[in-house]
Amino acid sequence: MVGLGTLGNIAFILIGSTIGIVLKEGLKKRFQDNIMNALGLAVMFIGISGALQGLFIVKGNSLSSENIMLMIVSLALGAFIGEIIDVELRLDHLGEWIKKTLKVKGEKGHGFVEGFVSSSLLFCIGAMAIIGSLQDGLSGDPNMLLAKGVIDGVVAIFFASTLGIGVFFSVLPVGVYQGIITLSATYIEPFLSDRLIANISFVGSILIFGIGINMIFGKKIKCGNLLPAVLVPVFYEIIVNVL
Repeated sequence: MVGLGTLGNIAFILIGSTIGIVLKEGLKKRFQDNIMNALGLAVMFIGISGALQGLFIVKGNSLSSENIMLMIVSLALGAFIGEIIDVELRLDHLGEWIKKTLKVKGEKGHGFVEGFVSSSLLFCIGAMAIIGSLQDGLSGDPNMLLAKGVIDGVVAIFFASTLGIGVFFSVLPVGVYQGIITLSATYIEPFLSDRLIANISFVGSILIFGIGINMIFGKKIKCGNLLPAVLVPVFYEIIVNVL
């Protein structure tokens, strides 16, 4: 059944978020703060590992760098476009709209929006979301998205235990994003080379690192406004193929 992977992914996030919300009620503030810092470190190292895979390659007995220019151009151009569109503000408004429309209670201040935006970005950015959705759409194989769902579900437990119920509603952008890729897989698969997917994942890993920084030090980086950076490798691939 096409789409089963995304549905399973959503189910795992909902289960994990529910467990985390229940745990949050029994956690003192100092535990929540320490868990948040621990998660921030974990997210930072996930981002670092993905970024290093894209930045360095082993040639013989030496280590050489690549994609440095792609990284600089992607982040700079992505930040410029993101600021024009103001993606971060639009994501915040979406979170506020969901909170208001569904009359979500029990979340004070900006906590709901922070949980919604941070978890949505983390769950959507990455190679597994793209490749898994393509596999689901092309062959009806949900296994990669289900594996991603297990990982997302575990992360959702800890995210929701510190950030609250906003994490629960991150299933909305996850469902839309992965659902679109799954349903259009037949049309976009011929244009997605292994190099393009690797480059998108590479740039996405840098944004994941930024999310980790924000989790520990507060909102220092507008990761939402950097989202267009993950599309720059698409245009890079087109230029390379044309030349």
